Amino acid sequence: MKVTLKNKENEEKKVPIGISWTTFFFGPFVPLFRRDWKWFGIMLGVTFVVAAIFIALDIETGGGVVGVAFSFIYNRLYCQDLLKKGWQPATEEDTQLINEKVN
Repeated sequence: MKVTLKNKENEEKKVPIGISWTTFFFGPFVPLFRRDWKWFGIMLGVTFVVAAIFIALDIETGGGVVGVAFSFIYNRLYCQDLLKKGWQPATEEDTQLINEKVN
């Protein structure tokens, strides 16, 4: 499911809401491609820390933990950040979806 957001220059972005399957499979590359530098850095840092912990504990099945965790929250965080930066819902339907799923 996606909502459309507009900024002051009347640019539009289709922003996904709900579970991020792309984050599940591709991890920190998703915010990198969206040019979401803040969450790219956070995800990359958390991935390195968790990987170091799993390596230190000699646990082999921990590779996807960060991707799974962020897949449930990243789209919501991305949408919230855009709203804080001044992007607005394009339609009333988008406003309702944001109120139900994001806030």
